[in-house]
Amino acid sequence: MLEGFTHHSADLTGVSGASLRDAALLSGLLVAAAGAAGLSSTSAPVVRTRGTEGVSAILLLEAEGCHISAHSTPSTGLLLLDVLVPVPREGEKAIDVFVRRLGATAVSRHVVHRGAPKR
Repeated sequence: MLEGFTHHSADLTGVSGASLRDAALLSGLLVAAAGAAGLSSTSAPVVRTRGTEGVSAILLLEAEGCHISAHSTPSTGLLLLDVLVPVPREGEKAIDVFVRRLGATAVSRHVVHRGAPKR
């Protein structure tokens, strides 16, 4: 029985513009992040490049209605992450994959519990 979800978001700043323009890198990190959280995907990530303006990508997960998404803004060194996972999966592990690989100088994280009450 599904006990609800945790919805994680993170702002990674100080990331290199080259990394934030690299669609293959960000796409691969989405897959690695899902694995780190103990989840699998329904298909390959959907990726949209915006030229030099960045990348938007989403990985839909097999867990009901869950996903990991990333939106980059190379001109400001910013990566926005959104991770929705079922309880008891650990969405922060997905974020950690991006933090370790991209070398952000600062990370701001937020967690919201959704659905069934937290026990």
